[in-house]
Amino acid sequence: MGHRVIEDVENRVGNRVIRRKIIRTDDPQYPSGYRYALHHGYTDDGGTILRYDNENETVGRHERHTGTEVTEIEFPGMMELRDRFLTKIETQP
Repeated sequence: MGHRVIEDVENRVGNRVIRRKIIRTDDPQYPSGYRYALHHGYTDDGGTILRYDNENETVGRHERHTGTEVTEIEFPGMMELRDRFLTKIETQP
């Protein structure tokens, strides 16, 4: 199995962290071809403001996390999802 890191970026602003980790993979656990976590949260308590990621136990499932809520999402494509994430975090207070 092969993989290639597409993005691995972390920025901290005050008590918040924005992390984008995107890996292109041929691992059958990730049929979309990507293993990823796009995270915006707090550094002090680890709380999530917004996160998109692959669900680890269900092959092919993609999720959106907001606070304590987790919902399954349709995967529109990696770069489209990354752009959606970046747009949404720009509007977060």
